[in-house]
Amino acid sequence: MKLGDLLDGVACLSVEGDLNVDVHAIHFDSRKVDRNDLFVAQRGVNIDGHVFIDKAVAAGAGAVVCEQLPENLSRHVTYVVTEDSSDALGRMAANYYGNPSEKMKLVGVTGTNGKTTTATLLYELIRLLGGKAGLLSTVCNYIGEEKVAATHTTPDALEINALMRRMVDAGCEYCFMEVSSHAIDQKRISGLDFDGAIFSNITHDHLDYHKMFKAYIEAKKAFFDGLSARAFALTNLDDKNGTVMLQNTVARKYTYSCKRMADFNAKVIERHLDGTLLTLNGREVWTKFTGDFNAYNLLAVYSSACLLGLENEEVLQAMSLLVPVSGRFETVLSSTGIMAIVDYAHTPDALENVLSTIQDLKGKNNQVITVVGAGGDRDRTKRPEMAEVACRLSDKVILTSDNPRSEEPSAIIEEMRAGIPRHEEVKVLAISDRKEAIRTALMLARKGDLVLVAGKGHENYQEIKGVKYHFDDKEVIQEIFNR
Repeated sequence: MKLGDLLDGVACLSVEGDLNVDVHAIHFDSRKVDRNDLFVAQRGVNIDGHVFIDKAVAAGAGAVVCEQLPENLSRHVTYVVTEDSSDALGRMAANYYGNPSEKMKLVGVTGTNGKTTTATLLYELIRLLGGKAGLLSTVCNYIGEEKVAATHTTPDALEINALMRRMVDAGCEYCFMEVSSHAIDQKRISGLDFDGAIFSNITHDHLDYHKMFKAYIEAKKAFFDGLSARAFALTNLDDKNGTVMLQNTVARKYTYSCKRMADFNAKVIERHLDGTLLTLNGREVWTKFTGDFNAYNLLAVYSSACLLGLENEEVLQAMSLLVPVSGRFETVLSSTGIMAIVDYAHTPDALENVLSTIQDLKGKNNQVITVVGAGGDRDRTKRPEMAEVACRLSDKVILTSDNPRSEEPSAIIEEMRAGIPRHEEVKVLAISDRKEAIRTALMLARKGDLVLVAGKGHENYQEIKGVKYHFDDKEVIQEIFNR
């Protein structure tokens, strides 16, 4: 592909060399560069790609896109200077793969909690209705029915467009994707043509990256600000920052709510451990989901389906067939009547939602036992909040390790302990070994008790000192129950 064609839509400040050169491939990692490739020098969080320009040129790069020219220019290389290399990468990646997002109906889901469930259920809904869709999510990516392992909530711009190209080639009419705040801030979604955007909620998370809550909100809002006039912008009216997302967007604006009048409304009629009876815009539907927080996820799915032009009656019928996403309020019942619940809740708000649901559903004489940890090398400020929520809404709490990464599990647990009120300390145990913590919780439980194992959900590993070890909460629970 010609360099000039790749740069369509890119704001170029200056060009040194020939735009008519052929580009074989695009890379932002200089180690992958080969002859006639294009190297994009990005300013990353920890590394500035500009320091690797000479290495990329030595490897045979025929073109370089950067924000600042290197001191020594090669006469065999075309240099393009732009204000934002990351934004340029997204637009060039889209051009390179033939702008696949324009050939499908693309809907992005952003928010602190509910992204995976909402995006996945939209994908499943289309399949139930006989359509073909792609999915980009935390749990797994799908090209039609083909499963592709996910490494990030939102992949890099090159991978996104490569996957979408495969979706188009496979005949997908829709693509649903989680859009993380990191991806928005790092311009990984630049160049994508969204037909719709959904905002679920925003709570305390990712302050290790954004530093300030205001910056976290602004990252989410930037996604909506970039929508086109033909796209829809759907927001949760019950979140205090929901309307903020709509302030500057030119997209068609819609709201959903479980508490007040909105374009789309839901109401919980009956709550059970195996499902919830809802009304969606006045129509009753039995769902296989538990918890009021899932009422919001299901309402977002229903609203989006309607905005995509799907037939209302067919959507309602399909809603009753949808099943929970892996690691999201998954239940395992023992032969002795103990129910264990595995959930991805890894923020204070998500943990409170799950535990509030469990409290509403538990028997009068039964107890709630919670196993919870916090990830290492991530937002440390939420650690004491997680412990406080667990203590307030549980009868017993076991603090344990999650993915400690480079940190010591005991140090993370100590930071969590800071959130435990003194009068609640008697009901808290600390067991660093996660398997032992789960085993202890299940041993303490009696018939009718509910044991929540929170934080990892669908993840089947623990990351310790840079190494990933196989660890699946659900597998561990089933193993202990079957002894």
